[in-house]
Amino acid sequence: MPNKLAEELDSAERSWGSGWLSGFIGLALALVGLATVLCFRYPQYLVMDNLRSLYPLVWLRVALQMVLIAAFGFSLLSLVLRQKKLLGFAGVTTVLAASLLGGSQAQMQSEEFSSYFLGLDFFILNGIFLGLIFIPLERLFPSRKQEILRYEWREDLFYFLVSTIFVQILTFLSLAPAMTVLANTGWAAGIRRLIASQPFIVQFLEIMFLTDLVQYWVHRVFHRIPWLWKFHAVHHSAQAMDWIAGSRMHLLEIIVLRGFTTLPMYVLGFAEGPLYTYILFVYLMSVFVHSNLKLPFGWLQHWVVTPRFHHWHHGVEREAIDVNFAVHFPVFDRLFGTYFFPADGRWPTGYGIAGHPVPKGYWRQFWYPFRRTEADVPATPQQVANDRTSSA
Repeated sequence: MPNKLAEELDSAERSWGSGWLSGFIGLALALVGLATVLCFRYPQYLVMDNLRSLYPLVWLRVALQMVLIAAFGFSLLSLVLRQKKLLGFAGVTTVLAASLLGGSQAQMQSEEFSSYFLGLDFFILNGIFLGLIFIPLERLFPSRKQEILRYEWREDLFYFLVSTIFVQILTFLSLAPAMTVLANTGWAAGIRRLIASQPFIVQFLEIMFLTDLVQYWVHRVFHRIPWLWKFHAVHHSAQAMDWIAGSRMHLLEIIVLRGFTTLPMYVLGFAEGPLYTYILFVYLMSVFVHSNLKLPFGWLQHWVVTPRFHHWHHGVEREAIDVNFAVHFPVFDRLFGTYFFPADGRWPTGYGIAGHPVPKGYWRQFWYPFRRTEADVPATPQQVANDRTSSA
């Protein structure tokens, strides 16, 4: 059943009036509705603790009721229009499951709150927020023509789910190095107060500069050391670029990369305002640079990282190997000899790793870096470049 549903979601028969679009919308809305019902029933386990008291529950219940009604309607339409009934049936079944659990009137099942939670609400809100921003933009200003539900979209959506639903544990592990340093450097409190007293915009730019410098070298190390490259190869295995492609990262790489890049933010004592503003900014920036978006950035593209700049980091061309490591300022790539940005406005012809050695599917990719046989280890980008040079 799951395999048949996956095949139907990836079906090439998507023409207008075929019932595929209504079936997909119905199922998507039904899943959002079911997830929201679960958040209402089990907020102590599925809702971020610092957001629980902020939600306008009355309006959320109204919105949930509308979502479930729309999901049921679209699913019924798909059942009428489409020869294959699986999408419509799945949508109707999911709506019924949400209704049996209480629907828009679902009540919390326990008054006891846990210290540990899964950020299911974070996944829902982020998916809606980012989707509403980037999907229309990518349709209006695409760098290349591709479907919204392009090749391997389900895999990247699952990566997005994992990275958001485990937000608590990922945050804890990522901040552990910085918190350890802070706990053992009380003697620097005066310096931190001085840094935090600077104007907001100065602190924000300093955070951008310092985190980009650290990220540049951590990123570059992941490309050069073979056993680290195995983890980073998962990120580079994406053969299509769009707003959700950047979510494809191995969990251990996320922890290591964030662990290093958060060090200057917290250890130097920047104030909460510019720090949290930067966290939101870099989150949007990481989505933006992977997006399938082509806009006339003009002179700005030489000073700030844009999608075309970062897409060349993911390109399959030889000149795309080990270039453009910065996430904010291309000046770091200029300084350290890794800058590549064709003046003729070209984009890469394709994305991924030569030969596409990384297996398909989340769990296979999760275990891939731990496989030890030499044949299982993908060549680093530099090794690929050397091989190409020697064979030329």
